[in-house]
Amino acid sequence: MATNFALASTPLVALPRQSLAALRGALMRDLGGGYATYLQEAGYAGGEAIFASFQEWLASLGISVEGVGYAEFQGLAAEFFRDTGWGSLAIGSLDDVVMTLDSSDWAEADPTLNIGFPACYYSMGLLADFFGRLAGSPLACYEVECRSNGAAHCRFLLGSAEVIGQIYQRMTEGVDYVTAVGELA
Repeated sequence: MATNFALASTPLVALPRQSLAALRGALMRDLGGGYATYLQEAGYAGGEAIFASFQEWLASLGISVEGVGYAEFQGLAAEFFRDTGWGSLAIGSLDDVVMTLDSSDWAEADPTLNIGFPACYYSMGLLADFFGRLAGSPLACYEVECRSNGAAHCRFLLGSAEVIGQIYQRMTEGVDYVTAVGELA
């Protein structure tokens, strides 16, 4: 279902990927490790506008977000994020503990960056707020694989703050995220 997405009718603006990369680079340079919080906060602040645009986009197709089943939602959300320039998105789950969001061409990722950790912090905030609005409760998002640090794709985990916090804690202890999620299943 190909659609044309008109930014002028939404609270969104087009932003070149290079600008997002330059912003991340400047924050990394000037703030060191603390830069991530600023990008996450900015992304989270944009979640409401992305969600409102998603609802308007669905309405233009004659669909209400409340009337969409999970399988149909996966395809629609993937199409929306692709059409708005974020990239492809495959939605799944891991051990029925967390939702997974995978992309081989996510806009925030920069394969030339080659840093030692995932770096799509803006997206983590944005995705947490967007999907939290769909879920009707706050969610946390944590990127566990990223093209910015050499992975073939970006992978985000979505779940409650408690679940994502437990996964993060286990990862800081040297446990891989698949094992950490499995421990919660």
